[in-house]
Amino acid sequence: MNREAIYSAVFSRLQTVAGFTTVSRRVKHWADVPRAEMPYVAMVQRREEAEGSRRGIPLRWNMLVDLYVYAFTPDPNVSPCTILNPLLDGVCDAFLPDVPTSTITLAGLVYQCRINGAIETDEGTLGELAVALIPLSIVTPE
Repeated sequence: MNREAIYSAVFSRLQTVAGFTTVSRRVKHWADVPRAEMPYVAMVQRREEAEGSRRGIPLRWNMLVDLYVYAFTPDPNVSPCTILNPLLDGVCDAFLPDVPTSTITLAGLVYQCRINGAIETDEGTLGELAVALIPLSIVTPE
């Protein structure tokens, strides 16, 4: 397994999503992101869980990644969620499974890469800013 190749492939897929001003592998708190750098998305390696490793069973990894999305609107009459929602759609579309295999393999690097779990959002109760946290799960081949 080549961790950096896997995480780089996820990041490359994230970079294809239209609408972001900033795409980063270094997360910042939303208060530290200048408004000119939004919409903003950052990828964070959160956790790796090993499965298997018993005699005769190959080790398989479940790698967990969080995507932080920030969207800003300077107009007090516009809800920031109207900017956030199309960005979430774009990220979700980027991680839709390939039709023939019903999975994303990141060019054969992994068994599966997908959004897995609840997408947490703050649609604009922070005022002019909306925030979302998108969980990804990456499973390596056995």
